Amino acid sequence: MVIKRLLQEKISKRITPGKVVIIYGARRVGKTVLLRELVNLFEGKTLLLNGEDYDVQSMLANRSVANYRHLFNGVELVAIDEAQNIPNIGSVLKLMVDEIDELSVIASGSSSFDLLNKTGEPLVGRSVKFQLTPLSCKEILSVETPFEMSQNLEQRMLYGMYPEVVTMSSNDMRIEYLREIVDSYLLKDILAVDGIKNASKMQNLLRLIALQVGSEVSYDELGTQLGMSKNTVERYLDLLSKVFVVYRVGAFARNIRKEVCKAGKWYFYDNGVRNAILNNFSPLAVRNDVGHLWENYFLSERRKYIHNNLKYIEQYFWRTYDKQELDLVEECDGNLLAMEIKWGKKTPKLPNVFANAYQGAEFQVINKDNYLDWV
Repeated sequence: MVIKRLLQEKISKRITPGKVVIIYGARRVGKTVLLRELVNLFEGKTLLLNGEDYDVQSMLANRSVANYRHLFNGVELVAIDEAQNIPNIGSVLKLMVDEIDELSVIASGSSSFDLLNKTGEPLVGRSVKFQLTPLSCKEILSVETPFEMSQNLEQRMLYGMYPEVVTMSSNDMRIEYLREIVDSYLLKDILAVDGIKNASKMQNLLRLIALQVGSEVSYDELGTQLGMSKNTVERYLDLLSKVFVVYRVGAFARNIRKEVCKAGKWYFYDNGVRNAILNNFSPLAVRNDVGHLWENYFLSERRKYIHNNLKYIEQYFWRTYDKQELDLVEECDGNLLAMEIKWGKKTPKLPNVFANAYQGAEFQVINKDNYLDWV
């Protein structure tokens, strides 16, 4: 079963001569499937290349206009999967679209610090970028009813939203797949970077972050626990964010002296990855971290909504030193939306300090009954 991705039509509209469309994201989120679908639907002659193929790398290594015109004679769309494996990929793509009239290019890659850094400078003004995430609720609703989605909520909170995980028929298969993802794929890009020698330290850091989802993280405390410097902790987390394992939500502070302004919280792009790192797939009924799982799940879905709809929304949490707090504050075009994310039936009110300081801000309590309205 292939679930249509929300970005597919948006990407199709941006495939034009003289431009490179870049699709990036974590490994195994469906970039290759999407790339093939885009190629199949393109009205014109296409060529699909695999950047991991040594023959492809060899053919593109001769960076001359004559070589590329010969290779792509009559081709209207060139699609390159795993493009980060091709040496000097940014310069290669620039020469292709600059010198071959009517040629459009799509390139996909697994990590931002790999693909985007290599393409960034050469393709300034010549590229448009799309981040592909694990499946979103809205995408799954194309094959499930809202009732089925509700029935499967616990499964998604435990095993996440990777395309293959969603379509698997047993939880044992899901657990085996997620363990393979964590052990063999997610850290592959990072551990290949010069200077990253200690895989166990990286995994221990991820475990500590997994235990602190929804809580403010101290780099000094993490460093003490792991036996590494604060700077090394920050560097590792930066790399983990660049390969789409975790992401940081900073503190919102504008008007009030007692607002926390420098802290940060870290969340996982996918619940299944978080639970695989902790080796905990126990049912919700026997867990003591359901609130954290729910918060991570909703924030990841909200983040997908922002990416898939190409919206420009900044996300924060809010807290004062006297413990008034909000789980999520979003800022868009000068407007504020404050959210409390609750698994149960609690209906907290907007803190008075926030309401008085930011008059006109919208407030919503997000729970399992209404979350689909926001993702």
